[in-house]
Amino acid sequence: MKRIGKILVFVSALVLAGLAAFPAGGQTYLFSLDAEVVDVYWQADGTVTVDYAMTFTNDFSADPMEYVDVGVPTEDYDLSRVQASIDGQPLSDISASPYVTPGVAVGLGARAIPPGGTGTLAVSIEGVRGVMYEGSGSDTVSVNFSPNWFGSEYVYGATDLTVYFHLPPGVLPEEPRWHGAPDGFPSEPVTGLDADGRVVYQWRNPQARGDTQYVFGASFPSTYVDTGAVIRPSALQRLGISEGALFTILCFGGFAGFFALIIGAAVVSGERRKLAYLPPKIAIEGHGIKRGLTAVEAAVLLQTPLDRVLTMMLFSTIKKNGARVVQETPLKVEAVDPPGQELRDYEATFVKGIVDGNARERSRKLQTVVVDLVKAVQLKMKGFSLQETRDYYKAIMEKAWKEVEQASTPEVKSERYAESIEWTMLDREFDDRTERTFRSGPVFLPQWWGGFSPTHSTGRAMASPVAVPKASGGSVSTSPSLPQLPGAAFAASVVKGVQNTAGNLVSNLSSFTGSVTKVTNPPPPPSASGRSGGFGGGGGGHSCACACACAGCACACAGGGR
Repeated sequence: MKRIGKILVFVSALVLAGLAAFPAGGQTYLFSLDAEVVDVYWQADGTVTVDYAMTFTNDFSADPMEYVDVGVPTEDYDLSRVQASIDGQPLSDISASPYVTPGVAVGLGARAIPPGGTGTLAVSIEGVRGVMYEGSGSDTVSVNFSPNWFGSEYVYGATDLTVYFHLPPGVLPEEPRWHGAPDGFPSEPVTGLDADGRVVYQWRNPQARGDTQYVFGASFPSTYVDTGAVIRPSALQRLGISEGALFTILCFGGFAGFFALIIGAAVVSGERRKLAYLPPKIAIEGHGIKRGLTAVEAAVLLQTPLDRVLTMMLFSTIKKNGARVVQETPLKVEAVDPPGQELRDYEATFVKGIVDGNARERSRKLQTVVVDLVKAVQLKMKGFSLQETRDYYKAIMEKAWKEVEQASTPEVKSERYAESIEWTMLDREFDDRTERTFRSGPVFLPQWWGGFSPTHSTGRAMASPVAVPKASGGSVSTSPSLPQLPGAAFAASVVKGVQNTAGNLVSNLSSFTGSVTKVTNPPPPPSASGRSGGFGGGGGGHSCACACACAGCACACAGGGR
């Protein structure tokens, strides 16, 4: 299955999101949304069916929960096709919500949730129209959905939020693309087939918030949707701007603010797209974990910034005595022939590229190294689960850090760090964690460190190694003659060295990655009309405070307990 970043999503700070229902009659509403499971069925007739299962715990200080308001993606739905139940018992009090537009109010009646009580409300909204929008061309459909959320004055605590997208019947696993995930959710959904054989995406965050709007999206071929059911978005919608947002901007910011909004949206989207160098085909879901990848290959799988990936390559070749840094600023590297250990293919081509003295030619060669590496990782991942494999290598990274942090002596800590530095570099908090880990105590520099930092040369091979106890028993070999640095000084040297090396290897990360992406993950070709795609409007107009400003948006506005 394919992945594509959400196209031009821009939510203005002036657009109010998550307006909850107001309590009636002076009642007190305070509850936790313990779990929310949403099944979104995108149908062949161009409609969507939304099934909610929301588990509430009413606060001891609150009044009974008698009503719950649930947002509906658009106003084009039939109230008679809405069904609800509480703890498996059908409910008949279903009406248009007086607080959420568009939305429904579900009365719990005699099954109102008492103070301190818990109940699971199921709501099914069938046949909502006007939710599918033309995507990157007339042959694709773009859909976005935002699950129900509540006002922060009514809900508290974490919510275990799970969202399922059931794509139209007949869509093949390799055809659809998912959009970028909201903050706090895995970057890619779990994918598979549901009981009816439909392609399904699952996003889950056990620590989501019930008062926060999250937007999920996907694109798929329009051939699986009835002709005429797909909406062609307006120019504003294609820029991810709702009419409500535009109205506010023009009132308070004038036309200058409007044009700044358009330019900002385009720039942000373009930059995000260029940094997504992993090809969509790698997201085709398989089964099981692909073991045996190197730290550098795992970095590609985790979409690590390419300047960090190249720095990891430099470390791996230096540790094998295949290259050495002879000058740090500007960076100059020389090859060691023959290397101390056999180099992998990407390491050998990296060395050939990095030693080139011409900056432009070196950048071109390194781009080729990365493109070949991405393609090799893609090939190795064929038939394996992307998400499971990513989780596996994240666990290896965490284990590497734990072995360093829990080492019993400075010697062992130094040894562990030297052995696994490339794995620890997978951590996006690498800089801060290195500084925390080596805040105190001496650090024994590894033999190869001089190959990375000429100012801290450790000399040649160790003589008369001595045994140092390992944290888990046994021993490791080190030498009392190895140079030492205070922990804080070493951490600063590592962090600064990695940052400077990354900057020297890739002076302009966006441009470098963009050049790689053009080959490994090229953008879809423009349609004949030159329109760029996947855009739609949100629910509501000027009066809908929770209007969505997002691509291809079929958004459920906030609901609230009353």
